[in-house]
Amino acid sequence: MPDWVKKGYDEYAKRLPQSFSIKLVEIPPGHRSKSSDPKRAIEEESVKVLNAIPEGAHVIALDERGKQWTTLKLSDQMRDWMQGGRDIALLVGGPDGLAKECKQQAEQLWSLSNLTLPHPLVRVFLAEQLYRAWSVTQGHPYHRE
Repeated sequence: MPDWVKKGYDEYAKRLPQSFSIKLVEIPPGHRSKSSDPKRAIEEESVKVLNAIPEGAHVIALDERGKQWTTLKLSDQMRDWMQGGRDIALLVGGPDGLAKECKQQAEQLWSLSNLTLPHPLVRVFLAEQLYRAWSVTQGHPYHRE
């Protein structure tokens, strides 16, 4: 990832308190070439993604067919997650999306946008939105509505 992605992600991640910290787990993409089947790469990725999910975590897959949330709705979701007392695992697919096995493992499907977003932006966008929603749950003035 370009340096600006790391800086952007790190900026929002460090703003979150220890009690709501986020941890980025990067999964190497499956092998892709002109002659390979993209389905095989997705399957390779899905095994790694599913193995990286902490045991007992509440799994949320980012998917274009998921629900879109406003900031206030995301903050409501966040309150529910925090009250549930479980780790949250947000699954972001590779270049060809998430395998159906990953989506089936998810308790929720979340769509960030109707637009297709590049992975570098998703990383920063997601960290910022989590910080924004957390700030709403705390009555912090970061979010203005």
